[in-house]
Amino acid sequence: MDLTQRPEAPAGERDFARRALCPGSFDPVTNGHLDIINRAARLYDELFVAVFVNPSKPGLFDLDERMEMLRDVCAHLPNVTVSSFQGLTVDFCRTHDVGVIVKGVRAVSDFDYELQMAQMNYGLAGVETFFLPTNPLYSFLSSSLVKDVAKWGGDISGHVPQQVVARLMARLRDA
Repeated sequence: MDLTQRPEAPAGERDFARRALCPGSFDPVTNGHLDIINRAARLYDELFVAVFVNPSKPGLFDLDERMEMLRDVCAHLPNVTVSSFQGLTVDFCRTHDVGVIVKGVRAVSDFDYELQMAQMNYGLAGVETFFLPTNPLYSFLSSSLVKDVAKWGGDISGHVPQQVVARLMARLRDA
């Protein structure tokens, strides 16, 4: 494939740019994730929020729990569909006729990594990546940091949706 030229989309897939995908592990979903999801939902007719399944990296919450939390916090967004996938992100995009991946970027370090992924996704399938700068309120926020703070008794209520606070505290208490 000549990477200097845009890959030609199959005839039936030329109008798929109004569908987008927000992929992630969402373990757990944070207010930063939710901010990106809300903003992307305003920009696209249909938005898939898909939990990436990585069998070699089990999360604190299993797949069904993460999807349930996402459905709960995205219930107010009628154009959002919560799903999951394993494998290449572009394969999910092909299967669901998605032409754009939306990624929130917090810092230059995120951009460095995400740019490589965006270029690979474009080269593999012509799927574009839309980088959405994170709201400065959430620029430091990550699921890992939230879990660490909660584990040591810190207040995470301003960093995750309320439904997630209760589940996270219960999970850590039971661990």
